[in-house]
Amino acid sequence: MTASALIAPSIDDIRAAAARIAPHAAVTPLLESPALDAAAGGRVLLKAEVLQHTGSFKLRGALNRLLQLSPEERTRGVVAFSSGNHAQAVAYSATLLGMRSTIVMPKDAPSLKIERTRAFGAEVVLYDRYTEDRVAIGRAIAAKTDATVVPPFEDPHVVAGQGTLALEALQQATARGATPDRLYVNCGGGGLTAGCAIAAEAVSPGTVVHPCEPEHFDDTARSLELGYRVANEPGHRSICDAIVTDIPGEFTFSINQPRVGEGLRVSEDEVLAAIAFAVRELKLVVEPGGAAALAALLSGRLDTRGRTTLVVVTGGNIDPKILARAVGAG
Repeated sequence: MTASALIAPSIDDIRAAAARIAPHAAVTPLLESPALDAAAGGRVLLKAEVLQHTGSFKLRGALNRLLQLSPEERTRGVVAFSSGNHAQAVAYSATLLGMRSTIVMPKDAPSLKIERTRAFGAEVVLYDRYTEDRVAIGRAIAAKTDATVVPPFEDPHVVAGQGTLALEALQQATARGATPDRLYVNCGGGGLTAGCAIAAEAVSPGTVVHPCEPEHFDDTARSLELGYRVANEPGHRSICDAIVTDIPGEFTFSINQPRVGEGLRVSEDEVLAAIAFAVRELKLVVEPGGAAALAALLSGRLDTRGRTTLVVVTGGNIDPKILARAVGAG
């Protein structure tokens, strides 16, 4: 099915996803910190999705997708392509449900992510992200095995699953008497941003969702500014492997364009500083791609004084060398 034929999930789909994944996914904490409030000049609510099973929010979308496969589809297994967090989520979910999984991963992905994907039970196929097409590789494998492809973001069931994060966080905020003015979320292909945007629009319409990206991989920010999808220039590298994409998803961008606010860009030094801040002040381990939103807050990309800001730290599967570099620099 082409992206143009996909139907965006509704808030009811997100609520159904929340009920569906509840037996298997963790309810992650919404944290507050005087150090964060001082840095922002306002109230900060931090959604610690680094404490999710498999170490990232990706479990939500993967579970929601796999739980809806028919018994026959389950016998044929699944195929996914990912730099690491979706890979682990699909592998974990497949094994949990007694299914086979094959995951196409870039050979330069953090070794920790590759090792954990295999440990969760998947067969891993490595490729060169700069010269090969992961989608083509994944679809070729699926064609041979008759397996179901589980894309990382261009899928309404995946988007609905990711939207459970914002639904959960906004419910937690309401329980504390807080209504966030803004929601900062890390953005790669746009699936989490889309799910969050749909949830916020329905349950907290005054909350503006801001996608956060690394410099040189700001395809969503530039696409929002121009009004149509644009790709990143080739040749750049980033430590934020979890949110490095060539171009926003066609399906996810169609959801995000009318619903989200300004895209925010951060430098690698700002990301490293955010990782160090999370370790030092919050006692959390956050990977680079999971720290872009926190970096955007700490670097003052928008004026947060006197406001309530909800920030998502989306993943904690960090390469130990990058963690040491961040903490040493911080």
